[in-house]
Amino acid sequence: MLVVRAAGRRGLATWALEGVGRPSLGAGVFIAPSASVVGDVKIGDGSNVWYNCVLRGDVNMISVGERTNIQDGTVIHVAKNNAQGRSLNTTIGNDVTVGHAALLHACTLEDLSFVGMNAVVMDGAKVSTGAMLAAGSLLTPGKVVPSGELWGGRPARYMRDLTEKEREFLPVSAEKYAELARVHMENLVKV
Repeated sequence: MLVVRAAGRRGLATWALEGVGRPSLGAGVFIAPSASVVGDVKIGDGSNVWYNCVLRGDVNMISVGERTNIQDGTVIHVAKNNAQGRSLNTTIGNDVTVGHAALLHACTLEDLSFVGMNAVVMDGAKVSTGAMLAAGSLLTPGKVVPSGELWGGRPARYMRDLTEKEREFLPVSAEKYAELARVHMENLVKV
């Protein structure tokens, strides 16, 4: 039986794109072996990219902060230009939680924001610091979820202010995923 530790395999999930660039990974980054991180993508210390995610920085840049988790099946892309000719990269801050199977396109997620499972965040949209976008929501182009608010629906709209418990959960969510990523990095084996 061949045993390969995950930490030695993260290079198999990252791809340089000639003429565009190569991923830049901070210390302690976990990238699952089945993820694809391509082109001009920067991932900060302690962040994690889970199974079957795609981060494609081919026509613009993707930046992921520190201790951020991009959960299984998420797709992150960018836009070269929008209808107004403005360049749109994707910027994700520190301690952000992105739920399973989310779709992020040319948008901004500020520090300590939360995007629920299967949510979509479109071009030029923003989830502000300490804001939440509910699972299954569609945040349309240019919309902004203000700090301290929960938005949901298709299209997403204001639902209510976050509770104190929800605000307290935001950094805990990021830390729990950082801990889980360390477990996977240290113990995942190919069999």
